[in-house]
Amino acid sequence: MSQTDTREPATTDPHRETLDRYLRFWNTPAAGADDTTASALFAPGIRYCAPIGDLSGHQALADFRDQFFQHMESAEFRARREPEIHHDRARLLWRIDVHGEEFATGTDVLAFAPDGRITTVTAFLDKAPEGFDPHAHG
Repeated sequence: MSQTDTREPATTDPHRETLDRYLRFWNTPAAGADDTTASALFAPGIRYCAPIGDLSGHQALADFRDQFFQHMESAEFRARREPEIHHDRARLLWRIDVHGEEFATGTDVLAFAPDGRITTVTAFLDKAPEGFDPHAHG
């Protein structure tokens, strides 16, 4: 890399792939108890801390995802811009569309284990869904 080259080093590529898999995870409902996608993506003790509650373990995340899709059948979770990655952390600005309309926006801060799996997700709502009561959750 030259002194004027501002591109990120190639070492961030595995994290970008993990972030792509993270987006696919949230868009793939009802995988059930045999959810190998979740176990390959998340470290065994994954902690997901969000306004809706504090979840532990990849099965808890898969169950939450599946419950969401039971209520919002046409939801799509996607990045609002390219994720920012440095060292073992990433910031992902996201949006959820339901029936093609913006439902909510937020920011997830993710931490990666040395093996590339996600160890923690701290989720923030930038624009909560209409009628969302943050005091009614976790």
